Amino acid sequence: MKQSDKSSSIQEHLRAIVDRMPELPGSYQFWNADGVVIYVGKAKRLKRRVSSYFRKDVDRLKTRLLVDKIADITYTVVKTEEDALLLENELIKKYQPRYNILLKDGKTYPYICVTKEAYPRVFSTRRRVKGAGDYYGPYAHAGAMHAILQLVHQLYRLRSCRTALTSEGVAEGKYRTCLDYHIRRCDAPCVGKISKEEYNMAVRQVVEILKGNTRALAKQTYAEMEACAGRMEFEKAEELKQRYLLLEGYCAKSEVVSATLTNVDVFSLTNDDDGKMSFVNYLHVVNGAVNQAFTYEYKRTLADDDADLLATAIAEIRRRHHSEAREVVVPFSTEWPVADVIFTVPQRGDKKKLLELSLMNGRQYRLDRLKQSEKLNPEQRQTRLMKQLQSLLQLPRLPMQIECFDNSNIAGSDAVAACVVYRAMKPSRKDYRKYIIREADTQDDYAQMQEVVRRRYRRMLDEGASLPDLIVTDGGAGHMSAVRQVVEGELQLSVPIAGLAKDGRHRTHELLYGTPPQVVGLSPKDELFRVLTQMQDEVHRVAISFHRDKRSKHALHSELDDVKGVGKKTQDALLKHFKSVKRVREATAEELAAVVGVAKAKLLVAHFLQAQEGR
Repeated sequence: MKQSDKSSSIQEHLRAIVDRMPELPGSYQFWNADGVVIYVGKAKRLKRRVSSYFRKDVDRLKTRLLVDKIADITYTVVKTEEDALLLENELIKKYQPRYNILLKDGKTYPYICVTKEAYPRVFSTRRRVKGAGDYYGPYAHAGAMHAILQLVHQLYRLRSCRTALTSEGVAEGKYRTCLDYHIRRCDAPCVGKISKEEYNMAVRQVVEILKGNTRALAKQTYAEMEACAGRMEFEKAEELKQRYLLLEGYCAKSEVVSATLTNVDVFSLTNDDDGKMSFVNYLHVVNGAVNQAFTYEYKRTLADDDADLLATAIAEIRRRHHSEAREVVVPFSTEWPVADVIFTVPQRGDKKKLLELSLMNGRQYRLDRLKQSEKLNPEQRQTRLMKQLQSLLQLPRLPMQIECFDNSNIAGSDAVAACVVYRAMKPSRKDYRKYIIREADTQDDYAQMQEVVRRRYRRMLDEGASLPDLIVTDGGAGHMSAVRQVVEGELQLSVPIAGLAKDGRHRTHELLYGTPPQVVGLSPKDELFRVLTQMQDEVHRVAISFHRDKRSKHALHSELDDVKGVGKKTQDALLKHFKSVKRVREATAEELAAVVGVAKAKLLVAHFLQAQEGR
C-alpha cells in the first residue's frame, strides 16, 4: 500500500471513531502506529473535545505534531467530570505518555519515615520501602525537613538505634542502654525506662506534627501541663512546659493567617520562561497556620493551558498527601470539580495573603532551580540573558557579540577612547581596543565618538571581520544619534544601536533604544540590567586607565627623550653626572664626551643648538 493511501486510511478510521463518540464526560487516549499511548486527555464532552484536534484551523505546532502521530483512539465514558479528572490522572501514571504533562520524578527528594515497629523510629530517607513504615513528604527543601526533625528530637526522646526491639525482649532484659540514653537523647525503651504505651503515645504526637497539626498539639500539651500542676506533679508539669514552649516557638515560625481557617489547601502555578516546566506550590493550612509547603515540578510537552494543568496537579497532590480539606484556594477558576470541595479565587483578606505566600514560594523554588541549573551549566545563564535582551529590544538575531564605546579626556587634553567587546555576555579582553583621538575636536565628545566608531568599523570592513550584533554607547540620545550617523549614514551598516544613560550621580540610570531613542522598561534590579551596567563600567574603566597612562607619560617626559640616538642608559648616565637636564644643556662638548663618548656628545650638542635656533 502506498504511503498516501495508508495515511488516508488512518484518517478515515479516526474520523469514524470521532463521529460515534458520545457527548459525555470521560477520558480519551491517542495511540501511535506502534501501539503506544502517546497522549491521555479528559473531556466534559468527549466528541466535542476530540474533534477539536482535527480542525484545519489548529495553529499550535505541538498539537499538529501530535495529530500526525495518531493511529488509533480509545475512550472511556464516566458519570461525572470529577471521575474524568481522576481517570485521566490514573491513566497518565499507568502509560506515562510522551505528550502529557508529567509530574517530574521526585525520588531524590527526602521523606520522613515513621517505622512500623513495636517501638517505632523517626528518621529521614530518600528511599521508600513498601511496608516498612509511613512516609511523610517528599520535602522539596531539605532544610524544612531537618527543622521538623530537630523539633521532634527536642520534644520526644525517641530511639535512633536499629536494634529490633520486641516487648518480650524488653521484659526478659535482653537489651542494654546505649550512649544516647546517658546523654539524654533517648528514653531507653529497650530497658523499660519508658513503657511501650507512653512511647507509642509520643510517636502518635510526632505523627500529628508531621501532619501539620502542631497548634492543636500545643493546646493539648498546655492542658496536660495545667492538669499536672493541679495534681502537684511539678516535675512533670515543668517538662510539659518546656515541650509547650518548643511547640509555640515552632508555630510562631509558621505563617499564621487566621484562626478561622482550620483546614484549607492552597495551590498556585508558576511557569518557567520557555514554557517547558511548571511549578505547582501546595500549602496545607491547619488551625490558621502554614506548617508545611511543597513545590512540585511538572514537565509540559503539549501546550496544555494552565487551568487544565492545575486541575491535574490538584488531584495528584491532594491524593499524595491524603488531604481532606473541604476548601481549596486557587489563583484562577478551574472547570474540573472535586467532590465535596469548594474552590475559592480570593480577591482580598486572609485567603488572598495565603495565595500570595504560595505564589512567592513557587517563584522562589523556580529561581532556586534556575540558579542550580545555571551553576552546573554557566552557558545556560548567558543564553538566557541574550534571549532576554533580544526579546526586550526586538533584535533580529541573538546578541552574541556586543561592543561598547566610551571617551576620556580632561579639558580636551590627552583625548582617548576605548572599545570593549563582550561575547556571549562575557568580556573578551583580547578583542579590546584603545584609540588616541587624532582628528576630532578634543572639546567635542560626539565628534570623538564618531571618529572612533568610523575607524573601528572601516577597519573591520577592510579586514572582513564579523560585525557586532549590538553597539552600546556610553551616553544618551545624543551619543546614539552621533554613532548612528556614522554606522548607518556613512558606512551603510545595519547594526542595532543602544545607549546607557547615567543619572546626576554618574550611576547607570536607564537603557535607551530605537529611533527616536526611547527608555526600555528594564528594572535596575533585573539581572540583565546589572550585566549591562557591568559593560558600561568596564568600558569606562579601560578608557580612564588608558587616559591616565597617556597623561602620566607626558608628566614624566624629559627633553632628553627627544634626542635621537640617546637611549635610557645614556640619559641615566647624564643625569647621574650632571644632576639635571639644565646642566646637561649648559655643558660643553668635551664635558659631555667625558661621560657618554664623542659620538653621542655631538648628537646632544646638535640637538640643543637646533632647539635654541627654533626658539
